[in-house]
Amino acid sequence: MVDPDIIIEWITKADEDFEFARINFEEEKPFFSQICFHFNQSAEKYLKAYIIANKLGFRKINNLPLLLKQCSLIDLSFNQLSEDCENLDTIYIEARYPVAWPVDFSKNEANRAYRSAENIRNFVKKKLKHPNSKDDTSKAE
Repeated sequence: MVDPDIIIEWITKADEDFEFARINFEEEKPFFSQICFHFNQSAEKYLKAYIIANKLGFRKINNLPLLLKQCSLIDLSFNQLSEDCENLDTIYIEARYPVAWPVDFSKNEANRAYRSAENIRNFVKKKLKHPNSKDDTSKAE
């Protein structure tokens, strides 16, 4: 059996990334790249919490579609998060590092990342039956 404290630690870290991004977005801070990055990071940690809880084998990767595929091995309903994972996966490199192509992280892009991360967050917490699960904790524009 997996130590529940480990799962709580992963969910707590994911919540920290999610809340940091949500608060900055809702306060209309112009740091859209960083906001998007933290929504990506929250999604990664939520998925990894589920993976660890179900002993699916921890991998040090940030590829959200691959993490989702791993979750889907025991619960096919995770596939409904495919679009959200694809959306957030495109953010990781571009939000974290300088890139050689034009990148525009706008309020729209941040809102899209918010929605995707929120969907993943609510879904995983419901699957884990986490005590801090909330389906309607925040509202994006």
